[in-house]
Amino acid sequence: MSNRLPESAPAPIPAPPLAPSSELAPGLTPLLAVPKEMLVTHPPRDRYWLHALLLLGTIVTTLMVGAGMQFNFQSNFVPYADGPGAAPSFFPVEWILARPSRLFLGIPFSATLLLILLCHEMGHYFYCQKYRVGATLPFFIPFPSLAGTVGAFIRIRGAIRSRAALFDIGIAGPIAGFIPALVAVFIGLWLSEPLPPVSLDTVTLQFGHPLIFSLAQSFLGAATNAQVFALPLDRLYLHPVAFAAWVGMVVTSFNLLPGGQLDGGHIVYALFPRAHRLVTLLTAGVLIPLGMHSIGWWLWAVVLLATGWQHPPVPPWPGLDRRRKLLALLVPLLLFLSLTPVPVRGFSAAEVFPKTFGPNAHWRGR
Repeated sequence: MSNRLPESAPAPIPAPPLAPSSELAPGLTPLLAVPKEMLVTHPPRDRYWLHALLLLGTIVTTLMVGAGMQFNFQSNFVPYADGPGAAPSFFPVEWILARPSRLFLGIPFSATLLLILLCHEMGHYFYCQKYRVGATLPFFIPFPSLAGTVGAFIRIRGAIRSRAALFDIGIAGPIAGFIPALVAVFIGLWLSEPLPPVSLDTVTLQFGHPLIFSLAQSFLGAATNAQVFALPLDRLYLHPVAFAAWVGMVVTSFNLLPGGQLDGGHIVYALFPRAHRLVTLLTAGVLIPLGMHSIGWWLWAVVLLATGWQHPPVPPWPGLDRRRKLLALLVPLLLFLSLTPVPVRGFSAAEVFPKTFGPNAHWRGR
């Protein structure tokens, strides 16, 4: 066969200049062209000290919050009423400093919540490693709040090379976090007790409960015939482990919202790349009226709209296999079980902004 190129063929590209053979190995001629200069990039190093510092801070803040909960629960003080002798409801720093040994009371709450958050983030991290996608270890965020933290996250540094990888990375976190949260629901409800005989009006904070709490309570009631499980959930004094499970379920439901760059948004993009923006817009459209009952949903609507228009590109082909499409049916089920339409009562639009949304708002007329 002739090695001559046809006249219409493009001219061959010259090989890059070779480095002198003396620079490679004396007396040897390289078989392949070796450029004189080569740029090598290295992935950024993990700042392990920062991960450890944030984790330590989150352990301390969740122990503080959990200690106050456990003290009030054991003493049968009305929760979130701040009565005489009770631990402060919101981040009891001075109460802890007065007797630092109280911090150990917070172990049940802190350990349960951190385990749920860790499982969620490590689910993402494990599949990032499986698909060789660069990602950091979890960053825990300590924060002076009712839970002592606003959650945790990992930072994905590398490109995700397939829709299957995006789907697996996106769905792994909520499933991995839901499992320990579900176990904590049952354990926490088992340890819970009836509220002290007081009016609920004296309780400054009241929480809504996800459907999974009602289902777990019904199951425990049928299995044990205990009278405590026949009470309405708002008459049940939740053990700190149960409250940690509540936080875990709320975090799961937020992450599963279908849109933006939340876990639910990644799953939607993996399933229907072209419909991602539309689904994000529809989800935000549902959250806006829901915010009339709990204004926190307005914040999530803003988050979705701010992050939903530029999802990191992922190759459209190949698509998802049948197994992953069937697994995707689990997502709306988990969202339905963990969602709390009104997480904390008393924060409706009419209660927070009465002049604008209250019954006597000026725009309503007379």
